[in-house]
Amino acid sequence: MNTNYFVSRRRPDALTEELVAVLSRKASFEFKALFDIVHVNLRARNAVSGGEDMLRLRAYEKLQNLVNRGMVKKTGKKYKGLASALATLATLFPEAPVAALAARPAPAVAAE
Repeated sequence: MNTNYFVSRRRPDALTEELVAVLSRKASFEFKALFDIVHVNLRARNAVSGGEDMLRLRAYEKLQNLVNRGMVKKTGKKYKGLASALATLATLFPEAPVAALAARPAPAVAAE
């Protein structure tokens, strides 16, 4: 019997890092507003590659993974991060602690 187990030791990418930073705030976000904030933050860090549509799909997929892992609570169309669960994920970001990322001011997003 051949059993191969693969353990990923890669740290989460910049998109996950920004999602965790934004969701660590006390506010609830709809996906569109959440994506707008994350996209602005990634552009400010010069960490955006590829098209905006592909980034939106990746962000939605990562957000759903966080929901399935119990780190984010979805109520209707709003997402709210669970601080205790996100704190464990925050330990994987050594050079950019979530506390420092969450402390920076949120960019203004136009309400529709």
